[in-house]
Amino acid sequence: MEDKRLSGIPELDEWAREAYAQSECELGYPGNQDIQLGDFFEWYSANGLDRVCLNNAGDPFSSAASRMSSHRFEREVLEYFAPFYGFAPNSFWGLVSSCGTDGNNHGIYFGASYLRGRTGREPVFYVSEEAHYSNMRLAHLQNLEVRLVACDAMGRMQPEALAECLTPERPCLIVYAMGSTFKGAIDDQAALNAVLARHPRMEVYRHVDAALFGGYLAFSQYADIVSQQKQGFQSIAVSGHKFFGTGNPAGLFLTTRDIYDAQDHFRIAYVNQDMKMINCSRSAFNPLKFYWLIKHIGTEAWQAQAYTLLQNTAYLCRRLEELAYPYWVNELSNTVFFKRPSDKVVEKYHLACGYDERFGGALSHIVVMQHATREAIDTFLDDLHCM
Repeated sequence: MEDKRLSGIPELDEWAREAYAQSECELGYPGNQDIQLGDFFEWYSANGLDRVCLNNAGDPFSSAASRMSSHRFEREVLEYFAPFYGFAPNSFWGLVSSCGTDGNNHGIYFGASYLRGRTGREPVFYVSEEAHYSNMRLAHLQNLEVRLVACDAMGRMQPEALAECLTPERPCLIVYAMGSTFKGAIDDQAALNAVLARHPRMEVYRHVDAALFGGYLAFSQYADIVSQQKQGFQSIAVSGHKFFGTGNPAGLFLTTRDIYDAQDHFRIAYVNQDMKMINCSRSAFNPLKFYWLIKHIGTEAWQAQAYTLLQNTAYLCRRLEELAYPYWVNELSNTVFFKRPSDKVVEKYHLACGYDERFGGALSHIVVMQHATREAIDTFLDDLHCM
């Protein structure tokens, strides 16, 4: 009988075995390695979808959808998730993005366009020095003037540092980090908004980069932190391959309908649509996976996973404390950073590494995702002690 695990290409088969084996101890980066999509792939192939080209070109809320798109399901995905991020029904717009960077790109682009339209002036782009590097790169790509705002030792944007670098004569486009890349810091939106409020005539657009934290916080008792109605931001980007487990890069971008309607019009006869988003061709595959996960995993399971994730993070911290191993963690974070261990441990667990003299120099971190069970944490700590 043919072994379907073998491709007939030895290099591919060896890579597949190694990737699967590594997934069990992949602790340094925030991908969910507990993927529940086996039945989805079987369904996809059984219906011949692996032999056709699908394309979600255009606005998922347009009536001009192609039969070869999954726009119908993309809309349902967005309508399901929007309330979890505090967007009122029928007053939001969004898309299933290709990744968190794609969502950030839309947030920055929509924000800059909105502010130019409101003021006729170029905005200044503000972001913390410890936010994900994609924000700085995207601002450079969009030719925006960037102000990096200083952070405290734990990686949170400092309100007074923002106050010092503001140019209130120009509109403000600001990104709040909902989980900084290495230390897992959450920018204090209320404190930063209070600084912005000192300049009531300054037009402001707030985008939240919630790639990782936006997943589990939205399904926890702390959901208000990622609520548009509670926090007053204009857009948010969340990753799909992190908490939600889409298995490959994907994400969500959500904004208010007012912001979307204020974007420049690009009426494109070729697709019979007003194309306000950046992308033309977009994945029809990712919305189908999101839709499948909603139907087969859904709210209660994600709530349970969010709870377990935070509990396992607390467990890791307790164990490190018992070992008297130097570590630090931000409030509500699943990212624990600590003194860098041996190269063998770093390599085995694919740990992300950093450096900060304020914490003794060389550092590493673990991102506690669904596959980082207590058993996996115990195994890591045994190696931390012995290797």
